[in-house]
Amino acid sequence: MREPDAMVLASADSQARPSARSVLLKGCDERGFVFFTNLDSRKGRELAQNPHAALVFPWFQLERQVLVTGEVSELEPQASDAYFQSRGYGSRISAYASRQSRVIPDRASLEHARALMEERFPAEQVVPRPAWWGGLRLAPDGVEFWQGRPDRLHDRLRYRRSASDADSWVLERLAP
Repeated sequence: MREPDAMVLASADSQARPSARSVLLKGCDERGFVFFTNLDSRKGRELAQNPHAALVFPWFQLERQVLVTGEVSELEPQASDAYFQSRGYGSRISAYASRQSRVIPDRASLEHARALMEERFPAEQVVPRPAWWGGLRLAPDGVEFWQGRPDRLHDRLRYRRSASDADSWVLERLAP
């Protein structure tokens, strides 16, 4: 399957206006789902204003999808630093050159900004993580597994955190 780590991140601003975009999952453990981004981007600003979000993993070829809901928080700076240094040189330079989600006059201005960053940070030099770039973790409070079935009688199983015990999960079957 091509890019099984691709997920749709849905967020909303402080006025509850929703937006969604594709991002890549970079880690998953008992604490949640990790991704990295420009924290000054639209998604970064929205998640700072309203830390509740949803992730959708759309695995169409398998007739499956996974939906995760929860609260988002910033990763520790050391984790963001480590991941940033693991990225390729071009990706690290692009993080400086692109003020993600900002209006730019044309493609040439973006290429010019990248050229300036290549001069500032030659390939043999360490490229430090920009202050506006970092990792985020979505701590799940609900996970729904959807499996396509004939005649649209799909299977939907949802796990949600127990209201009485945050360490326990309740399993529910949902109608398709």
